Amino acid sequence: MAQTEIECQALEVVFANRGNKQTILDGLDLTVPAGQIVTLLGPSGCGKSTLLRVVAGLTKPTSGSLCIEGKSIRENQHKLAFVFQESALLPWRSVYQNVRLPWEIRKAPAGFDLDSAIQNVLELVGFKPNDWNKKPHQLSGGMKMRASIARALITKPDILLLDEPFAALDDMLRSKLNDLLLKIVEQTHTTMLFVTHNIAEAIYLSHSIAVFSQGKIGERIDVDLPTPRQASVRSSPEFAAMYGRVSESLARNASA
Repeated sequence: MAQTEIECQALEVVFANRGNKQTILDGLDLTVPAGQIVTLLGPSGCGKSTLLRVVAGLTKPTSGSLCIEGKSIRENQHKLAFVFQESALLPWRSVYQNVRLPWEIRKAPAGFDLDSAIQNVLELVGFKPNDWNKKPHQLSGGMKMRASIARALITKPDILLLDEPFAALDDMLRSKLNDLLLKIVEQTHTTMLFVTHNIAEAIYLSHSIAVFSQGKIGERIDVDLPTPRQASVRSSPEFAAMYGRVSESLARNASA
């Protein structure tokens, strides 16, 4: 049995809005096995991003429990990294300097070769040395997102949380960055919890898809397509069948 990296039990998040209570997560249960990509899928406002923020320790649940490797989130925050929809690179710093930033905020361990680590992670996400000193305004949207992913990976997190990181990119670029995430999981065994509205992206990337329904996981769908994933799988009958199944689940759980 695969080791469980993230385990959520009966998670509830209730916000007070002008005296009225709004339930965002309503007794949500979810497990994420180590080294897998699990995608959260559902309409806007269903609680996907809120769940990511709870796992990251940015939002405190009203009730329920959350464990990372069997321990509390407070004990494991150093093992997490977050990639947002916007790259949020500091405009006055180069790519290299932006990737270095987390270890300036969080002191690097003794003997840690930071320069080698930065070079390795930049190479992993596809940056060539002549791009390392470029400022964000000199980068394309895809390169900015690659830099953001590199910055998240520099601390060697066990878990990477990604909140619609490719939503603003065109389909061709999105596909290339999907392949990059699969490469990262294959090489680093990082566990990923990924949020998207794109059904095809969810299927291509994921080991399994968690479909939201009224603040809960309405259905968990295992993606039993061949791995490692190849771009050709997108045009296969199996992919089309999975697309239909996920679409039906989305519609059914949205109306539940």
